[in-house]
Amino acid sequence: MGSPAEQMSRPCTSLTRQAIAPHRREGIAPTGDHHRSSTRRSTGGQSTVDLIATSFWDGDFALPAAGVSLCAVTSVLPVEMVLSERFDAETWQPVLFCIAENADADALAALLESGRVRAVHDRIDDQLTELISAGQPGRVRTDAQWAAAKAEVLEGKTPAQHGNWVWYPWSGRLVHVLPREQFRLVRTDRNRDKITRADQAVLLDRQIGVIGLSVGNSAALTCVMEGVGGAFRLADFDRLGLSNLNRLRAGVHELGVEKTVLCARQMYEIDPYLDIEIWREGLTADTIDGFVDGLDLLVEECDTPWLKIAAREHARRLGIPVLMDTNDRGLLDVERFDLDPDRPLLHGRIGDTTADDVVGLDRPATIALMLRMVDETRISPALSGAIDQIGRTLSSWPQLASGTMLGGAMVTDTARRVLLGRAVPSGRFYVDLDRLIGWQS
Repeated sequence: MGSPAEQMSRPCTSLTRQAIAPHRREGIAPTGDHHRSSTRRSTGGQSTVDLIATSFWDGDFALPAAGVSLCAVTSVLPVEMVLSERFDAETWQPVLFCIAENADADALAALLESGRVRAVHDRIDDQLTELISAGQPGRVRTDAQWAAAKAEVLEGKTPAQHGNWVWYPWSGRLVHVLPREQFRLVRTDRNRDKITRADQAVLLDRQIGVIGLSVGNSAALTCVMEGVGGAFRLADFDRLGLSNLNRLRAGVHELGVEKTVLCARQMYEIDPYLDIEIWREGLTADTIDGFVDGLDLLVEECDTPWLKIAAREHARRLGIPVLMDTNDRGLLDVERFDLDPDRPLLHGRIGDTTADDVVGLDRPATIALMLRMVDETRISPALSGAIDQIGRTLSSWPQLASGTMLGGAMVTDTARRVLLGRAVPSGRFYVDLDRLIGWQS
């Protein structure tokens, strides 16, 4: 049988340098530009390729449109860095290889020969089946017809040369996935028609910022799963601690990992084509403007009064909507600074208080300000009873996994509506299960 390590590495031997050699065929020149669009067009009857490869996001897969490169992206990091000693446990970006290209094929071969790939996951045939089914869900095919349809999608390439190979350095896994647009179409196919393909394309073109990655981790991951946002900025100065595992989905092997790094890794494992930036030292007066500027929506989930206020000051000035879940009674704040740039921060709960006013607050003053923000008269009895014990018998604000996951769902649902231009008003809203279901705390 061999050792566990040998068994883990054994699948790598089937991916040879010959298998990943760049594909060439007459009339198609290799290109080093992974962002270049295909020029294929329909010439009458619509083949599988016409329906899928050139018409990703229209509503019924029927109207040929400008093609999208089947590579879509290049490697995030140069292979020299991938193979260097600097590539340590803090790495958070995957590396993408399109082996239809000379340089990427050579780089992937070097990676495989380095021994750093612990396991290879190649389910591209299953993904091709799902892709074809998504384009023509009602069609019944024989085995021969399935093979012919897949061959059309491959356009003469081998299955190994289709799409991208994604290496996740933190786990040592090498995963074969469809090209970006095909991958996203299949991955979000079960959203239809709660989210139309046209709306999904809009959502994947939006950029979301998330400040605070305990509760914010749930919001970020739920957004990624639903395809709400294709670019993200993450900010948190903290590392994962054991006490975070009561509400943050992670494993004990990840203790000590920076929360920004942890969240980015989890997001990339859902969609390797995301565009993610991280602020691993958190945000300061010098860095917050660069974080907020250019966002389509801001999710604020931090515990620091200065940052809560400063983030909103910048968002209001730039006309960016802000969402916040507070993990108590299902409270969701919506502040549409994009529609009302003069709107008072936190619905006027803090008056004219500015971020500069709260610098250096002691613990009692900080707690008092936080209670003003959430409205102490409306918090749950359980949280109300815990306030006086913070710093005495309680280390911090009590938060539950159920509330965290509910918050991620509320933020994602609301973010989707805001980003699609739906009529979402500013305000404070409660999804309080105690009241909705009649339970007693």
